Amino acid sequence: MNFLATRRQSPRYKWWVLSCTSLGMLLATVNSGTLIIALPDLERSLHTTLLQLVWVILVYMIVSTVLVLTAGRLSDLFGRKNAYVLGFVAFSAASLGAGFAGSGTQLILWRVLQGVGAAFLFANAAALVTDAFPKDELGLAMGTNTMIAAVGLVIGPVLGGALVLLSWNWVFWFNVPLGLLGAGWAALVLEEMSGRDDEHGLDLLGTAAYVVGLTGLVLAISKGGLSGWNNGVVLGGFAAAIVLLPLFVGIERRGSSPMLDLSLFENRLFSAASAAAFINGLSRFALMFLFVFYFQGPQGQSPIMAGLELAPMAVGMLVSSPLAGMAADRHGSRLLAAGGMVVGAVGTAGMTTLEAHTPYVWSALWLLLVGIGSGMFNSPNTAAMMGAVPVHRRGIAAGARVMLQNTGAVISIAFVMAVVTAAVPKQVLFEIFSGLASGLSSSQLDPFIANMHMALWVLTGVSLLGAAVSLLRPSEARTRDLADAIPLEEAAA
Repeated sequence: MNFLATRRQSPRYKWWVLSCTSLGMLLATVNSGTLIIALPDLERSLHTTLLQLVWVILVYMIVSTVLVLTAGRLSDLFGRKNAYVLGFVAFSAASLGAGFAGSGTQLILWRVLQGVGAAFLFANAAALVTDAFPKDELGLAMGTNTMIAAVGLVIGPVLGGALVLLSWNWVFWFNVPLGLLGAGWAALVLEEMSGRDDEHGLDLLGTAAYVVGLTGLVLAISKGGLSGWNNGVVLGGFAAAIVLLPLFVGIERRGSSPMLDLSLFENRLFSAASAAAFINGLSRFALMFLFVFYFQGPQGQSPIMAGLELAPMAVGMLVSSPLAGMAADRHGSRLLAAGGMVVGAVGTAGMTTLEAHTPYVWSALWLLLVGIGSGMFNSPNTAAMMGAVPVHRRGIAAGARVMLQNTGAVISIAFVMAVVTAAVPKQVLFEIFSGLASGLSSSQLDPFIANMHMALWVLTGVSLLGAAVSLLRPSEARTRDLADAIPLEEAAA
């Protein structure tokens, strides 16, 4: 009990907080990698449609993306500690249920609950760290969380391949003890330091407009390649997006308690870095999704080998992230972020040379380059965003960054899915996405490979656009000085 009474005053408290947030980051990133590797097995075992298979990934990302700022608002009302523990518990319960799913629809519903839990974890991790660490150590703490996330990206696909050898269910059940450990540890060591904010309401109208608009857009894009662009659901999804996403911006401008604080974007550095974060999600996230099917489909690899073969991208990110972060502290983020986008563009352009039976060494090289580029971009860009706003607004800024980058990631997967499935015979698609394509001839695989190349060229162009946007930012040293100089009362006005 003495430990519990004094933990807040202990100089070690900040490290206990960091251990909790790092465990949450590890859970989230390992889960993503293990599940992506298991997708072909899920299709075979649950007899899902291709669209359901994609939405097992997308629905989790949409829910966690849209609710991350609402979860942050609820944390202000009820306390960050309670919200963080709730996130672990919800994620664990959903993982347990997902392992017992008997159909693609049931699995998608469990993934919705997983996304709710993840939103509470994502919304509170940066804020908990910011509360616990002094300003001059905040970069070290954020960098540690990023390193843990990169480790999770390395471990996830390999672990997923091993778990699939037992059965696909263990890809979800593995999360349960890890999540319960996180909930117990957070309940034991976290102290509520943020207070309770009783003045802010919930932006339910803005949240609803964004979730329906984004879901409509992603559903329309992902279904269009499979069912045709004149399909009623596709047209309805685009119509919902065209109406509701601009409406969301209008609601946020006029609302008294907006989900997304648009005043943050009046800072030129923050707005340019936010746009670059969105573009980075758009240009990068679909690559792991795409290469899982490339390795298990045309290349005919087992799940565990596919996991190992994806590792160069995560390793490149793991190595370059801390080096880029240190370089950004000395020289600024503008050239590093832009350079990371260019390196990533070279990697994705190189991927367009891959064919069904290209030796793995070339895939490894291009994946490594993309990983290095991602590490060069992510650490400096995140540090620039967080440093551009006053200390007391970093929690809001972190939520905005996650929301924008994940929105880009969701659209990225939907777009790539639409391109690679267009004009490819359904039976060929089934065998590729089920990991059974090793018996197909080169002529049967050619349409899929050609579509893959087309998607990669578009992602290359998006990366170059991200480099140009990164160069638009001002010097963050000057912007950070201005942000820190804003009085608390003026910033809150």
